[in-house]
Amino acid sequence: MCLGIPGKILSIDEHKRAVVEISGVQREVRLDLIAEATEPGDYVICHAGFAIHRIDENLAQELLDCLREIAGT
Repeated sequence: MCLGIPGKILSIDEHKRAVVEISGVQREVRLDLIAEATEPGDYVICHAGFAIHRIDENLAQELLDCLREIAGT
C-alpha cells in the first residue's frame, strides 16, 4: 500500500525541487510529476520524494487531521 502525505511548499528552486513542510518536518520533493503551476504556499500530496498532486489548503488540513487521528497524536 502506498501513502501520500499532504505538505505545504515552502520554496522552489530552478530545478523543480521544492522544500515542503509536513507536520513540522521539512523535506525535499521533486515537482516534475505535477502538470499544474505550483508556488510557495501551495499544498501538494507527497510520495516517495515526489509531489504527485496539488490540493487546496482545506483538504490538506482535513487529511492531516485524519492521519493524526489514526496515529493517535
